[in-house]
Amino acid sequence: MYIVTAEEMRQLDRYTIDKLGIPALTLMENAGRAVADEVLKLCAMESGWSHKSFSESHVDSAYGTERRYIVGQDAAKQGYDEGPAYGEQVAHSGPGDTPGHGGVIRTEPWSHGRHAMWEREHWYILVGKGNNGGDGLVAARHLTDAGLRVTVVYAESPDTLRGEAAVQRDTIAALHIPALVYGRDALDLRGASGIVDALLGTGTQGPPREPYASLVREANASGVPLVSVDVPSGLDADTGALYEPCIRARVTVCLAYLKCGLVQYPGAGNAGDVVVRYIGIPPGLAREHGVQLRLLTRDTLREALGVDVSRSRVPDGHKGTYGHVLVAAGSLRMSGAGLLAARAALRIGSGLVTWAVPEALLPRLIGAAPELMLAAAAAGGDGEWNAGSADVLLQLAQARDVLAVGPGLGRFAGDTGWLRRLWEEYSGPLVLDADALNILAAAGPELEAWKPRGAAVVLTPHPGEMARLLGISTAEVQRERIAHARQYARTRGVTLVLKGARTVIACPDGAVYVNTTGHAGMATGGAGDVLTGIIAGLLAQGLNASQAAAFGVYLHGAAGETAARHRQHAASVIAGDIIEAL
Repeated sequence: MYIVTAEEMRQLDRYTIDKLGIPALTLMENAGRAVADEVLKLCAMESGWSHKSFSESHVDSAYGTERRYIVGQDAAKQGYDEGPAYGEQVAHSGPGDTPGHGGVIRTEPWSHGRHAMWEREHWYILVGKGNNGGDGLVAARHLTDAGLRVTVVYAESPDTLRGEAAVQRDTIAALHIPALVYGRDALDLRGASGIVDALLGTGTQGPPREPYASLVREANASGVPLVSVDVPSGLDADTGALYEPCIRARVTVCLAYLKCGLVQYPGAGNAGDVVVRYIGIPPGLAREHGVQLRLLTRDTLREALGVDVSRSRVPDGHKGTYGHVLVAAGSLRMSGAGLLAARAALRIGSGLVTWAVPEALLPRLIGAAPELMLAAAAAGGDGEWNAGSADVLLQLAQARDVLAVGPGLGRFAGDTGWLRRLWEEYSGPLVLDADALNILAAAGPELEAWKPRGAAVVLTPHPGEMARLLGISTAEVQRERIAHARQYARTRGVTLVLKGARTVIACPDGAVYVNTTGHAGMATGGAGDVLTGIIAGLLAQGLNASQAAAFGVYLHGAAGETAARHRQHAASVIAGDIIEAL
């Protein structure tokens, strides 16, 4: 599923209208109808009516509040159980009738016996002066046709609407649908069944101004379900930043393509369930126009990255078939980090894993994981790494397919030169995490003098480590996670995994993927070390850096969800549980 910025969406919209000849009014009609459909589905669910399960949805967490991304044309198929409970089907046959003559007569889902029930629903449609407001007006018309009581609330004088939105305004007036003007007419949203937020669209930047700000606050205070059109008003469509005030939606009906701000926190927390609806803009247009950001799903892994998501193995394979990982990690105080990374590399399917540790630790770790091979890599009795260990590591790495460095490593004298040697002299794929990233950050401008690597590099920073790599604050990283990850990956020629809620995977060619598997319970010590081992293990099995990073992140999150189900609560998950759930 493609994800677009506000500017990309504007360009795709204009291309559809100007080059493909699909009228703007048609797109607006489709958009408003989609919003009305989702309002009716919400009403049905709130009332406990039978409805079909979501068959093609991507859920980022099975714990706490679910966030669903329902794919465009699949969302258009979402409906309700047919029969007398929802829509009418008529098929009369008499004696001697020929089968097939006459056929079945079906009514619209809301056109048989539903008006009496819908009339108990009273929805307010909050309308801004732009095209977002026009979409809301179309929704108001369709909801009225369905039998709901609807009141349109214009944030500003209706005279301010222009273009297609003005056409919809005039239609609303001709149909005598009740309409108020905010600030002029009395309004009490607390009596509503629900509210459609069609105030501010993707083109709006900065905090809502009056009268929009007051109307947003009143909507939030109403306590009724809020359905936002495209993005919640007050949410930055590109970064997910929340301005004050911002709509807290129960459902966001995202039009044509998923917007960046809906897949990144804090915006994702205000969007509720996100339903992506097809409105007439060809689905393939994003690809044709070079959009490089996608939601990471099984379909994306298969189609965009060419990953065998079944993780099939050849019948005549052996341990050498599936690669050999060398993990350089762990020290006296943090040996567990290295053990987690090494065990994860095994559990994900690597044929062999060697764990290199400081020599003094070796006797203590024998048998900690019988499946692992151990190697002494740093002489001395303190159990810490030192610059002299580079020679040993490089010798060990010659016979291994992947080198993973960093978890529990610690810092030590000469560590920058030590890492530089591994970077320049090891010819296989390199995965850097934790203190290896801190060493990389400490190298500063010296990095420019390091020889470019022929083989892949995967970096897996959390936001704090990313901030050190960039020389900015963690808050700045979090404000624009996608942009920072993409820029660093392109500039440095690496595959970068920016961890956290909605992990971002950025590739050297500019492609970016946003993951939605996992949950907040995975915020536990060692979870990142497990991810390092997973990615290294996938690289050893022959996946390229983009494939291994994206698939590794996806599987890591999915395993966290499985572990939480096993433990009965997400907060009970620890890093070892994630390994066992792979």
